[in-house]
Amino acid sequence: MAGQNQKYIRVINQLGDVVILNFAALAGYLSRFGSFENFIDSQYLSLLLYSNLAWITSASILNSYNVKRVTRITSIVSNLIKQIILYILLIEATINITKPYFFSRPFLTYSYIYITILMVCWRIGLTYLLKYHRIKGGNYKKVVIVGFGRASNQLRKYFESRPDNGYRFYGFFDDNFKNSSKVLGQINDLENYVLENKIDEIYCSAFELTSNQVTKVIDFAEDNLIRLKFIPEANLIQSRKLEVDFYDLLPIMNLRPIPLDDTFNMVIKRMFDIVFSFLILVFILSWLIPVIGLLIKLDSKGPILFKQLRNGRENKPFTCYKFRSMRQNEEADIKQATKDDDRITKLGSFLRKTNLDELPQFINVFLGDMSVVGPRPHPIKLNENYRRLIGRYMSRHLIKPGVTGLAQVKGYRGETSEPHQMKNRIKIDLFYIENWTFLLDIKIIFLTVYNMLKGEENAF
Repeated sequence: MAGQNQKYIRVINQLGDVVILNFAALAGYLSRFGSFENFIDSQYLSLLLYSNLAWITSASILNSYNVKRVTRITSIVSNLIKQIILYILLIEATINITKPYFFSRPFLTYSYIYITILMVCWRIGLTYLLKYHRIKGGNYKKVVIVGFGRASNQLRKYFESRPDNGYRFYGFFDDNFKNSSKVLGQINDLENYVLENKIDEIYCSAFELTSNQVTKVIDFAEDNLIRLKFIPEANLIQSRKLEVDFYDLLPIMNLRPIPLDDTFNMVIKRMFDIVFSFLILVFILSWLIPVIGLLIKLDSKGPILFKQLRNGRENKPFTCYKFRSMRQNEEADIKQATKDDDRITKLGSFLRKTNLDELPQFINVFLGDMSVVGPRPHPIKLNENYRRLIGRYMSRHLIKPGVTGLAQVKGYRGETSEPHQMKNRIKIDLFYIENWTFLLDIKIIFLTVYNMLKGEENAF
């Protein structure tokens, strides 16, 4: 079958890692000492052997080779970075424990650098090579869908629009032949067709079938060792990730597991927030606050910083800081700023256009109320208004709000005078929450800086 060589891809991936790991160790030694004259030493050879064991251990702990056809390249690289970090920690911890009895480490820094660069290039290169191979017709899986509905039709479009994932869609099985020209037959015709055409996977839209039909499909798939997957009901499609936990033998579905629920991811994001915000505070805000503060005082009466309660993670309120860009007014907490708002001062217009008014929020980042990247925090009054108008609006509070976010770099920033504008912003916020990776954060930061350099107002 066309999908059988899938198992060899994992082997190639693992062998490639081992080759790169040992090459990086040798290259690191050569970079440090200039030759291999003293390499044949028990300490160095022991360290080389242990490094292979540490890599295999880190891969096993993080399940690094469980890469699916639909896994995003950002997720592959993000998981690889986690593995490299764990690998380095294992090596360093062992060296510190055994020193000076067993290991020596003069060349490791070079090896770590080579491993990171070469591994990233290897994984990205292999991924794109596989995608190209699948586009050309190799390493594909034959699939059919049982039950025609909105959700299953969306899946059909996905299969047909993404040949790089290697799924070859054959058609639907449904008892209503009028549903689609791609219906191959009734549900009772499924078994013969699957066996005759050697179908690899069956996707079942259970909500379009009776309970007896679903049971029959499950039994058939298990008896013939065919992979069976279920499509959620159409109104659950927006929950992009589903996870099943077992309470004893009872399966419980979790509709929205998010990457930042993972402790490791949470720590990585927080460490980056602390370092990034500290650098901004020390090298930029330390001198910018006095300068802009003086200009604000000269421009209009009132405080330098505008403080406003906004909703953060788990909908908990926090005090958000901005440079004051308006005259003091009683509507600040209940009325969203609009274009040509007469409350905005002359200096405030400049601060907003250049996005300088948002920079004090890095104080919030350092204090832990916000993150560098995340859904933008809204005033409490605005939150209360939109939570009644937009479905899943409050899901944006599953993580910390950000100084900038994916919605902002996609163009949904600044004033949202119409509900559809806010709906699009929330849709992108939820995508970010459910698909977070560290590399995505870095990309958003670069795009935000790029927008600022172009002079776009409300780049944050």
